[in-house]
Amino acid sequence: MELNAEVIELSKLAEGKPAAVFPLGLPVLLIRLGAEVFALENRCAHMGCPLAAGKLDGHILRCPCHDWRFDIRNGRFLDAPELAVKTYAVKVKDEKVFIRIP
Repeated sequence: MELNAEVIELSKLAEGKPAAVFPLGLPVLLIRLGAEVFALENRCAHMGCPLAAGKLDGHILRCPCHDWRFDIRNGRFLDAPELAVKTYAVKVKDEKVFIRIP
């Protein structure tokens, strides 16, 4: 069963600043870039460090613990694309951000 969970009002999501949310207790990171909002797991695939404290450069998020770089569009680790963090489908409706939780 899938669930569309409302996670935040769009106006509270600052441009280019990662925001941690916890729908149903899941650690999710939201990032707004222009008209797009991306949602990915807020734990590095390496050692589980919270990615919310990472540095964003375009679509690339660098883990604050060991500098692993992830593409926020698909969650893939740039140095080994077979590794990734989970990503979630995002929908913005009536100025509210929803993510699809499988």
